[in-house]
Amino acid sequence: MSTLHESSGARQSAGLSRRSLLGLVATVGTAAGGGLLFGFSVPARSQGGARTSVIDGDGVEMPREGVFAPNAFIQIDRRGKVTLVMPKVEMGQGVYTSIPMLLAEELEVPLASVTLAHAPPNEKLFADPMLAEQLTGASTSIRYAWEPMRKAGASTRTLLVAAAAQRWKVDPSGCVAREGRVLHPQTSRSIGYGELVDVAARLQPPQDVRLKDPKDFKLIGTRVKRLDSPEKVNGTAVFGLDVRVPGMVYAAIATCPVFGGRLAKFDDTHTRKIPDVQQVVSFDNGVAVIGAHTWAARRGLQALEIQWDEGAGADVSTETIVTDLVKASQRSGAVARKEGDVEKAFANAKTRIDAVYHQPFLAHATMEPVNCTVRVRPDACEVWVGTQVPGRVADAAAKVTGLPPEKIIVHNHLLGGGFGRRLEIDMVTQAVKVARQLNVPVKVVWTREEDIQHDMYRPYYYDRISAGLDANGMPVAWQHRIVGSSILARYAPAAMMKNGVDPDAVAVAAELPYDLPNQLVDYVRQEPRGIPTAFWRGVGPTRSAFVVETFIDELATHAKVDPVKYRQALLGKSPRALNVLNEATRAAKWTAGAQQGKGKGRGVSLMHAFGSFFAMVVDVTVDDGEVRVDHVTCAVDCGMAVNPDTIEAQMQGGIVFGLTAALYGEITFKNGRVEQSNFNDYRVLRINETPNIDVHLVKSSEAPGGIGEPGTSALQPALANAIFAATGKRLHALPIGDQLKSNASGGRR
Repeated sequence: MSTLHESSGARQSAGLSRRSLLGLVATVGTAAGGGLLFGFSVPARSQGGARTSVIDGDGVEMPREGVFAPNAFIQIDRRGKVTLVMPKVEMGQGVYTSIPMLLAEELEVPLASVTLAHAPPNEKLFADPMLAEQLTGASTSIRYAWEPMRKAGASTRTLLVAAAAQRWKVDPSGCVAREGRVLHPQTSRSIGYGELVDVAARLQPPQDVRLKDPKDFKLIGTRVKRLDSPEKVNGTAVFGLDVRVPGMVYAAIATCPVFGGRLAKFDDTHTRKIPDVQQVVSFDNGVAVIGAHTWAARRGLQALEIQWDEGAGADVSTETIVTDLVKASQRSGAVARKEGDVEKAFANAKTRIDAVYHQPFLAHATMEPVNCTVRVRPDACEVWVGTQVPGRVADAAAKVTGLPPEKIIVHNHLLGGGFGRRLEIDMVTQAVKVARQLNVPVKVVWTREEDIQHDMYRPYYYDRISAGLDANGMPVAWQHRIVGSSILARYAPAAMMKNGVDPDAVAVAAELPYDLPNQLVDYVRQEPRGIPTAFWRGVGPTRSAFVVETFIDELATHAKVDPVKYRQALLGKSPRALNVLNEATRAAKWTAGAQQGKGKGRGVSLMHAFGSFFAMVVDVTVDDGEVRVDHVTCAVDCGMAVNPDTIEAQMQGGIVFGLTAALYGEITFKNGRVEQSNFNDYRVLRINETPNIDVHLVKSSEAPGGIGEPGTSALQPALANAIFAATGKRLHALPIGDQLKSNASGGRR
C-alpha cells in the first residue's frame, strides 16, 4: 500500500447540494483521466454544489460536483487504482492503516491496493461533523469514519457489481465482488474494477446499502501492522521538516521572550558579515535571519543584537498566576452538572473530606520541531506544513497576505507528533509574515528553545473537591470546582455551553461513571495573564481524571475499603465501566489489601472518556524519593476494535506520554519568561525508564470509541495511587518531581 502521497489544493467552498442523505451520498462522474469518483458523508450540514478539485499523489486533477459536504473521496481509475483522499492526517496514531481497512472491508479490495492522499483544505467537503471542522484531534478519527467509510465502500462495490451485471446481461444477485474484481460464478467470468468504472459512472447510486455482519469481517478486527512504517524507516516518508522547494532559503527566528512583548530594534552589523547570510527581516514580535542554509541563518542570528519591548507581560510569574486561580476559586462557577440536593447531603453526611489540586502548564515538545515553508507571490501563496487543521492554515495565510482564500495552496504532510500543538497556526502566521518580505520560498524551523519557550501550553488548573460520606464511608455528597483557562472559548467559541461552561474543561468530571446521588460540578474561567493556552494530548481528561481518581482513592482509604472494591460498589449503573475495571484487575492479579508494601505499591484508576472506558493498574517502586514504574496493566473497552495492533500502540504511547508529564512535566514563568528551554530542563521519558505495558482489549460489539488520547489521562491517577500505596503520601499536585524526597519543600505541594 502506498500511503504517503501528497494532495494539495486551494481552499474551496461549496453551496447547496442537489441531494442529501442521512448516511451516504455518492456523486459519480468520469474524471479527466476516466474513473469513478465516490464521495461519502455522515449526518451533517447540507452543503455542496460548487465545483471543487482534489489532486491525488500523481497530480491528477479530478473535478467533481460537491454534494452534501462529503468528508472524503474514493476514486477508482481505469487501471483499477483505488485512491482515498484522507481528511484525517497521520501523526503516529495509525489512521493511515485503520481507516483504509474500513473501506477495503466493504469495497472488497486488497488493503495493499489502496493509495492515500492528504485532503486539501475544504471545510464544506471534509469537515468532521463531530468537530464541525476539518480537523484531526479529540480521538475522533475512527469514530468519524466507522460507518460512512464502510457505507462508501459498500455502495461503490454495489455500483461496480451492477456495472458488471449490465455488461454481462445477468442478474446482479448472481455476481460477487472479491479482491478488486467482480465474479459471476455460474459462468466463471470475472472482470477487474478498473474495466467497469465508465459503466458504473452512469448508474444511479444506491440510496441504501447493507453492511457486512461483523461475523463476516475479513479485515476489521484483525491485527494489521502499520502500512506507513516502511516509508518512515527507509526515509522516503515526507514530513513538513523534509520539504525542499527549488530556490528555497532558510530562516532562523528570534521571538520576544515575553508573551505580548514586541521587537524594539535590532543591529545587524555583525550578522551581515557572516558568509551566506542574505537578509534580516522583522515582524511584530520578532526577527528572522535569512541564509542560504540553516547554519548560516543560525550563526547570523547569534550575532544579531536585539532589544525587546517586553511590555506588561514581564510582571507575570507562576506565583501570580496561581494566586489569581486560588482567588477565582472563591467565585461561584457555571454549573456543568447538578444532581440532587448537595447542600442537604453535606449537612447530613457523617464525614466531610476536602482536597485541592494543582496541575501545571505543560508544553507539547513534539519530536519534529515546529516548522513551516512558505512561498508568497503577488497572485498566490503556497504553504508546506504538517498540520492538524489545513483549513485554519489557509485562513491564516489569507489573513496575512490579503489574498482571497482560493489563492492559498496548502500542501499538508506527515506530522512528527501533533499532541494538539499542530492544531495551532501561529507558526504559519509567522512564516508567512517572513515570506511576504522575500521573493523566494523560505523554510522556517524553530529551535527547541523557541519551541519550549513560545509554545501554547496546556493550562495550569486549580481544583477544589469535596465529598460527604455516610457511616460506611460511601459518598452521599460530591462537589467539584474546576478553575482555569478556557481553550474552547478561544479556539471554538461555538462549542461553549450557553451558561459559560467549557465542555473540555469539565470533561470526565461532569460525566463520572460512579453512582453519586448528590453532586455539583462547576467551572470558573480564569485566564492566565497573557499566557497562550491550547489543547494537549488528552485535553480536559488529563486534568480531571487525576483529580477525580486520586480523590476516590482517598475516600476508599478513609473508609478502610480496598480501592477496587470501593469503585465496584459505585458502578451499579455503569456495567461497561465495571467490566473494564474487573478486566484490568483480573489481568493484573489484583488482591484486595495486598497493594501496599515498603517502597512498593499498586494503584488503580478508572475513566470514561472519548466514548471509551479504561482501567489501569500501575506497579511502582519508590526508593529515596525516586519513582520507578515497574509495570502498567491496562484494560480498554473502545467498542469494536478495528485494528487491535494500533489500539495497543496508541495506549502504550499515551501511557508513556502521560508518565513523562506526571514525573517531570512543568512549565514555569518568572518575569514573564518561560524558565525551561530544552530537554535538559523539560525532560521526556527515556527508553530505560519505560515500564512493561500490557494492554487488554475488552471484546465489544459497540461502535468504536476514541483511543488516541485516553492512555495519557488514565495513567496519571493510577500512578499517584500506586505511590500512595508505596509511601503513604498523597499527591495533590503534578509533576511528582522531588515531592517524595525527604527534604522536599512544601509550597503548593
